[in-house]
Amino acid sequence: MPQPSDDLQSQPSADDSFLDLLAETLGGVDESVRGQFLRQLFRTIAQIDLSETKSNEYWERILLRRTELTESLGRRVSLKTALVDVLASANFLRVPVMMEYEEYKKLQVNAATDALTGLYNRRLFDEYCEKEVNRAKRYGHHLAVVILDLHKLKEVNDRFGHMQGDQVLQLVATTLRKTLRASDFAFRIGGDEFALLLPQTDPEQALTLCRRVRAQYEGEIRPLKLGIGVTIDFGIAVCSEDGDSKAVLLRKADERLYQLKHAGRTVSRVIPIETQHQREAPERSAAPTPGPAPQEAPKPKASMPELAIPSPERPPGTMLSPPPNSAAKAAPPPHREQRKWERVSLAGTKAHAVLGEAAHATASVIDLSYGGVALLLDKPAELPGVFTAVLHVPILPPVRVSLKRTYAVALENGRTRVGCSFVS
Repeated sequence: MPQPSDDLQSQPSADDSFLDLLAETLGGVDESVRGQFLRQLFRTIAQIDLSETKSNEYWERILLRRTELTESLGRRVSLKTALVDVLASANFLRVPVMMEYEEYKKLQVNAATDALTGLYNRRLFDEYCEKEVNRAKRYGHHLAVVILDLHKLKEVNDRFGHMQGDQVLQLVATTLRKTLRASDFAFRIGGDEFALLLPQTDPEQALTLCRRVRAQYEGEIRPLKLGIGVTIDFGIAVCSEDGDSKAVLLRKADERLYQLKHAGRTVSRVIPIETQHQREAPERSAAPTPGPAPQEAPKPKASMPELAIPSPERPPGTMLSPPPNSAAKAAPPPHREQRKWERVSLAGTKAHAVLGEAAHATASVIDLSYGGVALLLDKPAELPGVFTAVLHVPILPPVRVSLKRTYAVALENGRTRVGCSFVS
């Protein structure tokens, strides 16, 4: 919204007034005469030689660009600024000669960023997404594309007004700047929609980072005391597991975001991200058919997390958990309603814990939550009831914690899953 001070700052200079008068005069001149004049004008100001027809075409583009910039920025944009923008975009004007360099750089920033949050805008997202997808395919790297949605922003606007809603949006940008790596990109692509491009990030790393963003955001917004469950929902797609084009990746990420938003919020929310465990899920959740007794059914991998993952292949609420057996009875009941914290699966990653003060032993970290971790050990008997460990988890820096053993489950391969809670 334009401010009163904008009128003072937008007083036209002599150059601006001249060009405005020129545009008004040329509007009533015959096209051939206008083309001759504009051809000479472009030669003088930019050292480019266009035909009379091309000169008229570029002049029309300049007039249209001034209108677009004025509408998008909410303030008057000079014809000089639009002229430089059009000629520079066409690689005709490599060194601005009609405006100060700082003014030109400011134009570039305004054209690439969202005015409210300071993040990159949709125009730059479309450009960067294409480039990063092509780079990922060329070098065989992962690229995670994330669509973020601010949950219950409309309720904030309706109850507290749009100024409070703007603050809620700005806190998203603050959170992303604090959380993302230097190589990551964040964009505001719509009213309450944001997007991330995470180069060299696999599905598990993207999942961990997105959960961290959401937790950080909920901490940032808590002091506002809105009394509304404002949070961030997200959907993830990874090149090339989910596709190798921008259109396919965006569609996948958007579908998963939609599934998450409509999966119900009475239990912990999770990311509907397609991992190897999920691709195996239809076989486990299919209807019963004649065959072996339930106890003879193949057992899933011991590291499989208990997560409710809505996806096209599995209805919302389906649990990924080991089939009943004598060993599993020692584990906590697999009812999500009884879990206080939501688990983040770290299976298949290099996540590990260095155990004890002497740091002689290590264990794989199977999953992580705000309440504790699950470890995979060869000799759990040697582990004391309370001990210290240094956790090495993707995205996060190493962190020293105090852990308390809460349960142990013997697995078929001779190893043991040990659940631990954090000790304050």
